[in-house]
Amino acid sequence: MRAVVARVTEAEVTVDGQRVGVIEEPGLLVLLGIHVDDTAEKAPLMARKLHELRVLRDEESCATTGAPLLVVSQFTLYGETRKGRRPSWTAAARPEHAEPLVDAVVRELRQKGARVETGRFGAMMSVRSANDGPFTVLVEL
Repeated sequence: MRAVVARVTEAEVTVDGQRVGVIEEPGLLVLLGIHVDDTAEKAPLMARKLHELRVLRDEESCATTGAPLLVVSQFTLYGETRKGRRPSWTAAARPEHAEPLVDAVVRELRQKGARVETGRFGAMMSVRSANDGPFTVLVEL
């Protein structure tokens, strides 16, 4: 699993002009990619890492502040661009494998008490965010 995590002051996801996920206060925008070899055992580990990641102001985390997370599935995080000009997607999990794992990470976050908004898996989404800092990190398991 791979996540690009941005500290934001606000963020939203729209699908066909409809808001499907929104956070209107400081929190984290999480772009989550699933690798072809990822398993369900990684979901609790990723959820814990995201929930406890101390990247908010004053080195706080969502766990300590209650800040919300907006989790958006993004298979393109596993695009391989070392050769040629066209990315290869062979490392990205197929939708039938990836969707349950994204759902599992979200479920685990919610079980930890996190406030979680999401995008819509497989949809053409528009993601808008106001980065805070900007502060963006890559989390890999």
